[in-house]
Amino acid sequence: MPVSRRILLLVTDLEIGGTPTVVRELATRLAADASAHVHAACLGRFGPVARQIAEAHLPVSAFDGHSWRQFPSILRRLLNLIDREGIDTIFSFLVHANAVAATAALARPRVRLLISIQGALPRPRWHWGLHRLIHHAAQTVVVPTKSAAAAAMRWSGIPRHKLAVVPNAVDPASFSGISPPAPDQRPCPIGFLGRLDPVKRLGDLIQATALLKGRVHLHVFGEGVDRAAAEAQIAALGVGNLVTLHGAVDHPRRALERVAVLVLPSEAEGFGLVLIEAMAAGVPVVATDAPGIRDVVVHGESGLLVPVRSPPRLAAAIESLIEDRALRQRLTARGVAQVRERFSWEPVMAQYRRLLHIRG
Repeated sequence: MPVSRRILLLVTDLEIGGTPTVVRELATRLAADASAHVHAACLGRFGPVARQIAEAHLPVSAFDGHSWRQFPSILRRLLNLIDREGIDTIFSFLVHANAVAATAALARPRVRLLISIQGALPRPRWHWGLHRLIHHAAQTVVVPTKSAAAAAMRWSGIPRHKLAVVPNAVDPASFSGISPPAPDQRPCPIGFLGRLDPVKRLGDLIQATALLKGRVHLHVFGEGVDRAAAEAQIAALGVGNLVTLHGAVDHPRRALERVAVLVLPSEAEGFGLVLIEAMAAGVPVVATDAPGIRDVVVHGESGLLVPVRSPPRLAAAIESLIEDRALRQRLTARGVAQVRERFSWEPVMAQYRRLLHIRG
């Protein structure tokens, strides 16, 4: 079958994280289709996810950018890549990559552009302001949840007909065979997995850990700008023996096999990929009833949701999961089923193929 599409997946960085993981999976799965040639690229350095893509024998480029001052040189490198590879479709992810891709699409009108907006928070406002300008260069704006679609319409003025809601996905098989620790351990191991960023509100979970008075041990997997604040709060609350900061892990499985409950206390998420990773692994989840999260977790069915900024409610939900075996079993069983039905790659790839005009 002749190649029908030459696709460039462009993302801000290919470090460890939710969106780079989606790009890696999309690249490898699209490349398996004989009718598509796929090249992945990032604005930043050649990070860990870039190496994973290269190890899958796929072309991947890194433009080594680290500031807006390098925009002209990055754009030149991108245009050279488009011309050299005969790219006919760009699919970009996150605001910086979207801006560069939109400029390239204007310079190469023959190239079809899709951009992806992953966030649902009103801040930073300049992200939405920039998307208000650049979405005009794109044929389609892809978002992972209805919450993200509502945010894009409200804050960037993107018309509804231009938006396509495509959820993120996981491969359930990559999380099979995990046996989470028994929650009746004392202290019970609970976990947080993600970047340490203020929007994640890790501090609320640290406070909830203190409120549980030694009944849980919090394992934090991830790095980020909020690490120093977390360390200061741990010291101030005197829970250094109940919280362990492990740093980043190379695969979420490494974290999920060590915790009995996964907790995500974010103010908002574009999607909350870690939640479906935990559900696929059979680890029960507690999260906040926030945009992006409520699109993924059904309260009382596939997880427990609590109000944002409420450490006492967070602590109570964690405790209820630890104490109620029947509740845990019901939530984990439905969580696994939900991932297979809605968030596995087979149904999601069908949506991407339609958007990218790839013959199935």
